[in-house]
Amino acid sequence: MTYRFALDIQKEEFNYFVQNHEYCNLLQSYQWANIKQNWDHLYTGVYENETLVGTGLVLIKKLPMNFSMFYLPRGPVMDYKNEDLLRFYFKELKKIAKKKNCLFIKFDPAIHINDYKSKDSNTNYYPDTQLYLNIFKRLGAKHHGFTMKIEETIQPRFQSNVYANENIEEILPKHTKRLIKDANRRNVNIISGQKELIDEFSRLVCLTEQRKQVSLRNKDYFTLLMNEYPEGGVIFLAQCNLYQLSNQAHEKKIELEKEIKNTPENAKKKLRRLQDQMNSIEKDIKEFDEMLDEFGRKDQPISIAGILSIQYGNTCEMLYAGMDERFKKFMPQYKEYVENFKWAFERGCIYSNMGGVEGTLDDGLTKFKDNFDPVINEFIGEFDLPVNRLLFKPSLIAYEKMKKRIRS
Repeated sequence: MTYRFALDIQKEEFNYFVQNHEYCNLLQSYQWANIKQNWDHLYTGVYENETLVGTGLVLIKKLPMNFSMFYLPRGPVMDYKNEDLLRFYFKELKKIAKKKNCLFIKFDPAIHINDYKSKDSNTNYYPDTQLYLNIFKRLGAKHHGFTMKIEETIQPRFQSNVYANENIEEILPKHTKRLIKDANRRNVNIISGQKELIDEFSRLVCLTEQRKQVSLRNKDYFTLLMNEYPEGGVIFLAQCNLYQLSNQAHEKKIELEKEIKNTPENAKKKLRRLQDQMNSIEKDIKEFDEMLDEFGRKDQPISIAGILSIQYGNTCEMLYAGMDERFKKFMPQYKEYVENFKWAFERGCIYSNMGGVEGTLDDGLTKFKDNFDPVINEFIGEFDLPVNRLLFKPSLIAYEKMKKRIRS
């Protein structure tokens, strides 16, 4: 085969190849290099007889003492069974890496080794799993194993994914449909947009950070995402109008009072039903009025939850979400997630990825995401390809210490 390694692939050609490849992934898009502003980058690829047959967005992390590491998130993008192609690609990439004092090349290809529903979890890996492991081993790459915790790898090895379905609302679990009805009962409305919704979305993410005591991202980062993906970026906001809800509840109470007054005393069954409705509406009125005292008695919608997603090729990544916990009873996230799915599928996406979960499938993230009957995708995991063999092991130890320090 006549292969040619390239470092100067243009954006349009690079993205066209990735977007139309079976291993299409947002993290291997041309623009992702601009998102990772604290990394340097390379746009690498291989031509076979002048036809592009593989690409790799390489992120470069500077390390102490003028060393560096290369990282290909969910990459490279190419036929992983073509050992000649892989061998040529990494051989050429290592030449570049040595010039940049790179200690090792880390990559986590988008190879699925298993797919299943949470309740059907298993370790019956696809037959080709060992084939891939053997190929990467022959290239000299060290596999990190089938890790189970999110924190053990840069990208989650397990992700919760909803695949395209024309009738997504119909196939949802019964309890999820009920929760969406709860959101509708409180007049939760979903709007979508782009940069004009960033301020409100950032506020909701900030509330989530405070509640969970975690550090997510800020307004500048979300603006950067929307600027880099103007066609595929979208923000969904769940909103409600407390003022209108309160008025409707007060009107309902007046109606119930009249009906109770006009109901004969011997109609005990009907009176019990009406009194139960009255107790419920009075509880709602108390809840709404307390919120109005806090937010102000204004006849306008309030944003209570949000999602930021990016469509790239035929994939959709639901990257960030935030919610005002004071509106938890309104169940806004269930309705807005479904609207996100519908948006993605209408645009031709084959799936909408809700993000990583623990491999044990017993964490809070998994339990929430299971409300949408997803498929768990299990990836093959991370590999390290040594460049500086003398310093490879010490550098891995230092890298793991750095990761723990950042997490803490």
